[in-house]
Amino acid sequence: MTDFPPTKKQLRRTLLNQRRQIPHEIWQQKSQALCDRLCDWQIFQQAQNILTFSSFRQEPDLSPLWQIFPDKNWGFSRCVEKDLIWHQVAIADFDNNMRSGAFGILEPRHDLPFMDLQNIDLILIPAVACDRQGYRLGYGGGFYDRWLPNSTGFKAGVIFDEFYVDELPHDAWDVPLDAIFTDSKALMLGLL
Repeated sequence: MTDFPPTKKQLRRTLLNQRRQIPHEIWQQKSQALCDRLCDWQIFQQAQNILTFSSFRQEPDLSPLWQIFPDKNWGFSRCVEKDLIWHQVAIADFDNNMRSGAFGILEPRHDLPFMDLQNIDLILIPAVACDRQGYRLGYGGGFYDRWLPNSTGFKAGVIFDEFYVDELPHDAWDVPLDAIFTDSKALMLGLL
């Protein structure tokens, strides 16, 4: 009997379960190490308009970045039907500007100003896992898959070390990332 490689769905379930097993203190340490790595990155330092995400289901916590750099223009997305809608969030009033939205994810209020998506310097992208070719395994909703092909800005996947793998199954429409950041690595894929 031949062993078939796992499907995206099977792999996603296994990896999300693995991520849920990370003890809270270790998750905090890994998140801080990842933020420190991003802070040292020249592209991040020079970026003014950044799209990011709020941590959900033990994704890396990037909140130290916007707390240290509140003067950058930070954009967060809302899920509206099948699309991501990006709003600029004033970090000084972060708690009042965000709400629990679709899927229980913290999202910006709908009345906040939209981000100018033609002038994005950097996109920090959540993932279940990323591979050496720059492909990401998302959550299966296709929100980033639909949005990324028309996006501008340097695309950086943000994951913990154990979710950086040799190869992931990918489809023709999957957009490879320019970089992958983990708690111990910075991989510049688009610059190779």
